[in-house]
Amino acid sequence: MTRDLAMPRHDWTLAEVEALFDQPFMELVFTAADVHRRTFDPSEVQLSRLLSIKTGGCAENCGYCSQSASFDTGLKAEKLMDTQAVLAEAMAAKAGGADRFCMGAAWRELKDRDTPKLAAMISGVKALGLETCATLGMLTADQARQLKEAGLDYYNHNLDTGPDYYADVVTTRTYQDRLDTLRHVRDAGMSTCCGGIVGMGEARRDRAGLLHALATLPAHPDSLPVNALVPVSGTPLGDQVKRDGEIDPIEFVRTVAVARIVCPRSMVRLSAGREAMSPEMQALCFLAGANSIFVGDRLLTTANPDADADTRLFAKLDLRPMVMDRDAARLQ
Repeated sequence: MTRDLAMPRHDWTLAEVEALFDQPFMELVFTAADVHRRTFDPSEVQLSRLLSIKTGGCAENCGYCSQSASFDTGLKAEKLMDTQAVLAEAMAAKAGGADRFCMGAAWRELKDRDTPKLAAMISGVKALGLETCATLGMLTADQARQLKEAGLDYYNHNLDTGPDYYADVVTTRTYQDRLDTLRHVRDAGMSTCCGGIVGMGEARRDRAGLLHALATLPAHPDSLPVNALVPVSGTPLGDQVKRDGEIDPIEFVRTVAVARIVCPRSMVRLSAGREAMSPEMQALCFLAGANSIFVGDRLLTTANPDADADTRLFAKLDLRPMVMDRDAARLQ
């Protein structure tokens, strides 16, 4: 019996995901576009805004990250932002059309002493009528519950890459550490935002491994960011990519298409690296099932297209911002 690809499944095998990557490109994108249209309105794209509320000085050694204290990237470590300054940024994001506001802190894990201040930020952003999202490193079960009680809707915690390539990316936390935090987030009743980064020197099998790991979670990520590595000088992976070359654009689109197929009801977000993507490449990504982007000229510490560029892109592709009510936006 033929499976309905628009229905989520959690029994994907790695071989099946690899087979999707190996499909002829046109067939793969056609299949992904069909799945997308059966789950979402293909003309709508969710707009989110990401703010670094605590920059630099992170104890992790993620080989791609400008914020790691392990590497000399010229980035100055800063303290946690004032709550009112964060809320002012959130108001500006809403005025610019965003319906989700994401707050990122360069921490290995959340410290209990910072939870009350973060709770004030979250409840304040929530009061503005925005969806709330945060990425704060590893969480305990109790911390996840406190963030949920403060009004946090989504928690971002990426797997980064497939399990076989993971040790080439970071050694200061394990794959299981990441899975444990995701479990705490789900158990607390929050939605998960979880994806990874491609173009770090990994093989196609590693990209398949990442998507296989996401597709076999107990619940698919509600948001699935697909990041293209932005190579930062001074980071091991950034220097490696500058030497060996960035990921092929068509291979990136393949990754987006496979993500849409294996996680058919996730919001698939074009995240880091979009500033370097041509309008044609982004159009292919939207056709292949991407339906979310970050707006604003900065993503934590890297560049992002400005508002005018995104306005022109949406007009050229006849796209419009997604409405707040996700269920109303989806095709039944």
